Amino acid sequence: MNTIRKSSKDELLYNTKSEMIVTNIIRNRRSIYANEFTGEDIPDDILQEILVNATWAPTHKMTEPWRFIVFKGKYLEEYGQYVSEYYKEYYKDKLSHDDFIAKCDFLREYPLKAACMIGVILDKHPKANLPEWEEIAAVSSAVQNMALTCTAYNIGSYWSTPDSAIDFVKKFGLKENEQSLGLVFLGCYDHANHHSKKKRSSIDEKVSYME
Repeated sequence: MNTIRKSSKDELLYNTKSEMIVTNIIRNRRSIYANEFTGEDIPDDILQEILVNATWAPTHKMTEPWRFIVFKGKYLEEYGQYVSEYYKEYYKDKLSHDDFIAKCDFLREYPLKAACMIGVILDKHPKANLPEWEEIAAVSSAVQNMALTCTAYNIGSYWSTPDSAIDFVKKFGLKENEQSLGLVFLGCYDHANHHSKKKRSSIDEKVSYME
């Protein structure tokens, strides 16, 4: 059994490297956006690993309330066209003509360098009688498993949840008990030169102990 002890500086020391590997993956996970992708493909076996790991998320009563649709190839182009059209009315009165054209072009080309997009669907169990928030929490945990697996393989990912992403997934048919929760973008990126400046609040601001 692995044991944990504290050093004189009150830092945790571990008997194996596996704990630090997990910690590093969690702390190095970042949202990498599609305009930072290189257009390279993700090997099928790695994509399969990402999806399998998603299904090992915690799930109350083992309802496994998730379903995924993998969009590749022409569907990336279809989404780019869809999202460009989706926001035309929104942007046309807010931008100059040239900026409006540039924005539409950006939206149309935005998904094209992704290796794939994964439609995230909440598949609510009809008989489990669970609060919906628990089922959404399970799906969110599944998406986090995707993100952590991507980080381990130096693959970029982020979960996109605007109305356009949610509505796009709906186009491919949802059952009465299903709900679209948007798209996860996956893609290769230059991880060696990607440096995030985002920080986290001190744990002292977020945690209290009752002893």
